[in-house]
Amino acid sequence: MPTDYEPRIGDTVQDRAVGKTGKVMGFLRPYVQLRPIGGGVEWDARPEDLTPVPVAQALSEGVSAANARSRGELA
Repeated sequence: MPTDYEPRIGDTVQDRAVGKTGKVMGFLRPYVQLRPIGGGVEWDARPEDLTPVPVAQALSEGVSAANARSRGELA
């Protein structure tokens, strides 16, 4: 599915191929390197599988990850 969206470092995106949301950390062509919002192991995604996440959703996911960390659910 072609897209005109070109991810940039720092963007929060949805990887439709794996159903996860992450922050763009870098590029290792042809892949985009993503890190989960709450931290963790980066993964490689194909740019065509990525869609930008609205700011409100990105903030909500960040708060959820911080809350989980404070409860000891995330390392």
